[in-house]
Amino acid sequence: MKTELNLDDVFAALADSTRRSIMSRLAGGPASVNEIAAPFEISQPAVSRHLKVLERAGLIERDIDKQRRPARLKAENMAAAVDWLAEFKAFWGPSFDELDDVLIKMKQNNE
Repeated sequence: MKTELNLDDVFAALADSTRRSIMSRLAGGPASVNEIAAPFEISQPAVSRHLKVLERAGLIERDIDKQRRPARLKAENMAAAVDWLAEFKAFWGPSFDELDDVLIKMKQNNE
């Protein structure tokens, strides 16, 4: 098992909208593959493959509870990704503020 978080794996896992939806579902608490698969129009094996990607990225963990094997979020690796992104907030924050100012001025000029 990796001792250091691989942000490439985290961001690759989060690049897929189905996996992001699964993460949102798991934010409500642990769930089995069948419970996770219910709202999706994909097969249970496809959901299992998505779960494996999320697990390899360290974003979820699976418990051994007989045959159910519920998945749950692992907050640590998500927090590390958020921390990495936060480093850029100092750069992007003022840029977005400037963009807001420009858009407001453009709207006022068009009125």
